[in-house]
Amino acid sequence: MSKTIPTVFLILAVLFISSCTSPEPVQGTTEHVNNPSRSLILAIGQEPAEGFDPTTGWGRYGSPLFQSTLLKRDAELSIVNDLASGYEVSDDGREWTVTLRDDVLFSDGQPLTAEDVQYTFETAASSGSVVDLQLLDSVEAVNAHTVRFLLKEAQSTFVDVLITVGIVPKHAHGPDYSRHPVGSGPYQFVQWDAGQQLIVEANPEYYGPVPYFKRLTFVFMQEDAAYAAAQAGQVDIAAIPAMLAKRPVDGMELVALDSVDNRGISFPMVPSGERTGEGIPVGNDVTADPAIRKAINIAVDRQQLIDAVFEGYGTPAYSVADGMPWWNPDTIMEDGRFEEAEALLAEAGWVDENGDGVLDKDGLRAEFELVYLANDDSRQSLAIAVADFLRPLGIDIKPVAGSWEDIASKMHSQAVMFGWGSYDPLEMYNLYSSKTRGTGWYNPGYYSNPEVDRYLDLALTSKSEEEALQYWQKAQWDGTTGFSAMGDAPWAWLVNRQHLYLVNEQLSIGTPKIQPHGHGWPITDNIAEWRWKE
Repeated sequence: MSKTIPTVFLILAVLFISSCTSPEPVQGTTEHVNNPSRSLILAIGQEPAEGFDPTTGWGRYGSPLFQSTLLKRDAELSIVNDLASGYEVSDDGREWTVTLRDDVLFSDGQPLTAEDVQYTFETAASSGSVVDLQLLDSVEAVNAHTVRFLLKEAQSTFVDVLITVGIVPKHAHGPDYSRHPVGSGPYQFVQWDAGQQLIVEANPEYYGPVPYFKRLTFVFMQEDAAYAAAQAGQVDIAAIPAMLAKRPVDGMELVALDSVDNRGISFPMVPSGERTGEGIPVGNDVTADPAIRKAINIAVDRQQLIDAVFEGYGTPAYSVADGMPWWNPDTIMEDGRFEEAEALLAEAGWVDENGDGVLDKDGLRAEFELVYLANDDSRQSLAIAVADFLRPLGIDIKPVAGSWEDIASKMHSQAVMFGWGSYDPLEMYNLYSSKTRGTGWYNPGYYSNPEVDRYLDLALTSKSEEEALQYWQKAQWDGTTGFSAMGDAPWAWLVNRQHLYLVNEQLSIGTPKIQPHGHGWPITDNIAEWRWKE
């Protein structure tokens, strides 16, 4: 039996903007975007409210722009040097020694040394921010161009910290740094008009490839306003929502970038009855049944969801890390198997005992809430679509809007529509290790599998990312067990969104790598490749 999303859902659940008003003229710029100058106007994401300080989290989802990192990932996601000229890891995996380039200057002309690296990591470790350096025992500037990190225990994913934390200057880092950053990256700060725009210029001291564009103006707009600005010829690049992607704009071309910016449903994995120390309920008797979770995973048609909710701009998701080096492609499965899902539920004892269309088992109805963030239209549409899709299966899912506070109070006892996706495999550990159950937003369903834990621990304590890959992949599926839908199915991953941009048809943005979760401005990661077409 083939399950198709009804037309009424497509009308009600898919957001559609029928018209857009013209935006106010972009402030602080005098050059028209069609002028072949070495400047660009970009409407590519929200304003970073907390500013541009890497020690408190700026740049962790993409290029920090103003700052450089010790290492970075290339277009194939391989690890390459940036500020570092090389690094070594001790036999026990605890000591990381990084050698720095000796030709790096900050934008104010001062040299970047090991003392700046030490200061950056010590400041980040004590910031109490999203930068997680709990594993760092100490960092030492051995000499002007050598830094030694000592970890409390071996952790292969420490390399991702070296990739994501931008280095700040010890001499120029103070309370106002986040609003007036100084760094060694490709661009330097010029002006920030809060709520309106940010202006940057090419950093003349930059050690890397000289940026083609000398001046960038970032204008802060919602996606519908960015689309209107593109219509009006006021921006060179505009990030737009899927519902506007098929409405062409003269002089602009649509660029759809694949991402690991995913959406998926977390399921409570244990029976109800327990509570956290704060009194929050834990467990759900329906989703604790693996037959329910597996039936949902194989019944739902991911491509239909993508077509209905995201106008076709996305790819089916089967994990939190599709396409990443640590992803196991064996987790790809055929979905839309509605009849198999029906048989699986029947075999597990789920039957419609009273003819009301909802399955029952031992007096328990196959129903639960699916909580989504209230101000996220795409998560709302996706939650409604999934509920509509699975209703004929006899599973009654009730989409419920909520704030982050509401979600925090329900995520251990009800299903939640979450979004994740990064360049760091530690995210996989945090979502599936039994050691992280109920820790912040990690492992909300209290998932636990001893064999998965063993693989995750082996991956984490490996001395290198290359050594760890086999264990990350086996944790997903080793042919017998794992945390993917092939195994325990603690999540139903649904879609990897494509990031959509209208780009001036005369502008080449090179080959961006697969995009992470939608924070920051990851599209600028390869900005050295950008240039006007010949």
